[in-house]
Formats: sequence, structure tokens, C-alpha cells
Amino acid sequence: RTQKNKATMGHIGKLKARLAALKRDLLTSDKSKAGGGKSMGGFDVSKTGDARIGFIGFPSVGKSTLLNKLTDSELSAAASYEFTTLTCVPGVVQHNGARIQLLDLPGIIEGAKDGKGRGRQVIATARTCSLLLIVVDCTKPLQHKLIIERELEGFGIRINKEPPDIVIKRKESGGVVVTYSSTQSVLDDETIRSVLSEYKIISATVHVRGTRDYSIDDLIDALEGNRIFVPCVFVLNKVDQISIPELDLLSELPYSCPISADREWNLDGLMEYIWERLNLIRVYTKPKGQ
Repeated sequence: RTQKNKATMGHIGKLKARLAALKRDLLTSDKSKAGGGKSMGGFDVSKTGDARIGFIGFPSVGKSTLLNKLTDSELSAAASYEFTTLTCVPGVVQHNGARIQLLDLPGIIEGAKDGKGRGRQVIATARTCSLLLIVVDCTKPLQHKLIIERELEGFGIRINKEPPDIVIKRKESGGVVVTYSSTQSVLDDETIRSVLSEYKIISATVHVRGTRDYSIDDLIDALEGNRIFVPCVFVLNKVDQISIPELDLLSELPYSCPISADREWNLDGLMEYIWERLNLIRVYTKPKGQ
């Protein structure tokens, strides 16, 4: 195991910054190549209602069934084989007086962020959502959850995280000056200078604010400026097909909600948790003078 001294962290920072730049260039290149042909953007669905929720998951995990049950309709085709949904299917549900748009997105596969299947269209649409529902089949390995998180991460989507409170202001001269609001275990002056050098920034004022212990990835997110930070609920579907001990274990996952879309178990609980995670506020008005 490599000892993480200042020189090592500076080198790691440079490598991560180069990787972030390569990913950005690759996405930009793909978009330009798609100029006259296939679009690399999301699905063309108008944004309506007070919030937009995207259903993300592997094929055949129950996304279409969940959309149909929540909207009390047959908007999305549901079947027992994979890739039933081939495009984005929108729906609307009313909850606590709010109109919430639901998007049933095609199933993604590992390598989606690199262009496999319709992964990039799915993830690009996910960037426009107020909340993501990552639907997981409880009967399948939890590794699927980690794969989806990695695919979203690779496309600049940060789930259940707050944006880093790191401010970088370029200047013409004077080198890199760093100020800290709290003690940092990873970021130091040398590491920050190494990362900034990969962005051709040799003079800047960097304010590392707040009480969080930031990572190099947080610094790169602040530099890139194009990351999307969105809340997420892990929907643990098909709990009717697992044992009680297995359910108890799965329920310990943070930001999760166990359901059975097919049997309509705990759908009310899911809607309440969605409402909580959306952090919407109900405002009541009354006539003047009352």
C-alpha cells in the first residue's frame, strides 16, 4: 500500500484532474459528432408540474409497473422480459396538492456512461430531474446498485451529496493562495496547486469553506462546475419475493424504501418519502383582510 504523503496526494490529484479532463473532452467530442445524426442529449420530453422524477434501473426491475401503479394507468408497457421500455414514458401523479412528473426511462446496462445501449440518453435525461428513483430488484445482487451509482457518477451526477463549498477565483499574478475554514485531512496547499496546474491555473485565490472534510474529487467538481447534485431514493422492489431477514437487512440501506410494485405494497410510504426528499413546501393563501 502506497503511503499517502504530500507528494503522493499531489500526484493523485494531477491524475484525477487529467482523467476528468479526458472524460469532458470525450463527451464534448461525442456531442459534436452527433451534430447531424443521432443526438447524444436526453429524451425530448417537456418538463411539466412542480417536480420531475426519473426512474433509473437495470432492465426488468419493475420501473414500468411502478409508473403504472403510481399513476393508476397503463402508460408504460410492462412484461416479464427485458428492454420492454425503449423510450422515455412520462406520467403525472398528484400528491399533497402538487403535480409531480414521473419519467419511466429505458433500462441501462453497465457501460451506459460510455455509450452502451441508450445509457447516455437515459443519464442525460436524469440530469434534468428534481429527484431520482433508482429501482433495484431485491432478488438480484446489490452489486447492481453500485454499478448504477458508478454510471451516474461518470456522467457528472452526484446523488445524495451537497455541492462542495469551494470557491476558486482566478487572478493575473501572485500564485495560488488557499484559505481554509476548517482542518482538512486530504486537501492541502500542495495538492490544490497540483490539481489547479492541470487546469492551467497558476494564480488564483481558493477558499475552502464549511466544515466538511473535502476530497480531491470535491475540488475537481468545484473546478468543472458542470456537476449535478440531486437527491435520490433507492426503491427496493419485489420485496414479496424475499424473506423477512433479507428485508430487514436491505432496509438498513440509507435513502431506501422497500416496496412491491406488483402487489402495491408500501406505495403510499414511497410517495411520502418522495415528498420528503423533494423538500417541497406547501403555501396556503387567503384573501386580503381575512
